[in-house]
Amino acid sequence: MITPFNASGGIDEGALRALVDWQIAEGIHFLVPCGSTGEAATMTIEEHCRVVELTVQQTNGRVPVLAGAGSNDTQKAIELSHRMRDVGATHLLHTSPMYNKPPQRGIVAHYRAIAEAVDLPIVIYNVPGRTASNIEAKTTLEMARIPNVTAIKEASGQPSQIADIIRGRPEGFSVLSGDDELTLAVMALGGDGIVSVISNAAPRLMSQLCEKMFTGDVVGAREIHFTLLPLMRAAFVESNPIPVKAGLAMMKRCENRLRLPLVPLADAHVETVRSAFKSAGALS
Repeated sequence: MITPFNASGGIDEGALRALVDWQIAEGIHFLVPCGSTGEAATMTIEEHCRVVELTVQQTNGRVPVLAGAGSNDTQKAIELSHRMRDVGATHLLHTSPMYNKPPQRGIVAHYRAIAEAVDLPIVIYNVPGRTASNIEAKTTLEMARIPNVTAIKEASGQPSQIADIIRGRPEGFSVLSGDDELTLAVMALGGDGIVSVISNAAPRLMSQLCEKMFTGDVVGAREIHFTLLPLMRAAFVESNPIPVKAGLAMMKRCENRLRLPLVPLADAHVETVRSAFKSAGALS
């Protein structure tokens, strides 16, 4: 989920609550506040907790809430995990440590320390484009055997790596695509869904794509994929969440306000984003 901000730069609580209700009404399967798309990197701890608390309150048990809790400082990640649990998150999303670039055994030690300190289910987030290090398939499979590490959001962009994880995973360990455009392929390999950016704008269609894949309707899922393809690509014409937030502002679901160092969408991309939102039925 994006985090709506108001004119003074604070959390737009009304817009956030409305976004939660709309997402659930459109059939979303779970909500992810305070991830990369939610600009968690520029929030204070208090703001981070408030966004998750509001999401939990508004969700009111209707769907799970997978709260971003990542840090490249393991102790901070543990502290934030406790705070997310205290405000009602049902699951935790933990990115691999960025900037530090630990070796694979350090990544395992990071997740193991978090898992031993917190009793909520943990979703690994592998996003080398942001962390500057990849979680290798054998490392993911090692962590998948830690009792409360229950899933991975895989955004490596490497289908062969994702296939190795799906083939070797233990029972009950979910593999979620971290790239909208790879959702169809990942689920065709046996993956379990997507932690999506474009579901901010097209939650019903993205949910239906996954549901069709679960029921074996590959033709129907592929049709939705191609409908959403322009939006999947437009959402990354500049750094996420710049394009999707601009489109949601066009939809009147939030103000087009981001926190530095992110800036509003460049004028050169506005029509590309507008056209993609129209093609997905998000704008008339």
